[in-house]
Amino acid sequence: MLSFISAKEAAEKWEISQRRVAILCSENRIDGAMMVGNMWIIPSNAEKPIDKRTTRHKKGNNNES
Repeated sequence: MLSFISAKEAAEKWEISQRRVAILCSENRIDGAMMVGNMWIIPSNAEKPIDKRTTRHKKGNNNES
């Protein structure tokens, strides 16, 4: 049987905000995520999606000569 976790639990597991999890769910970036009432439920075995947001300067990526 497939078990589910809440967006809050996923946020804690993946170390991101609950709002970010909700955004990923609404963008269909988490396989199997479903909205029940006003709450997102996520399969407990779902993987954290790769962050496609870009940053101008990433930590540890110094390309200076």
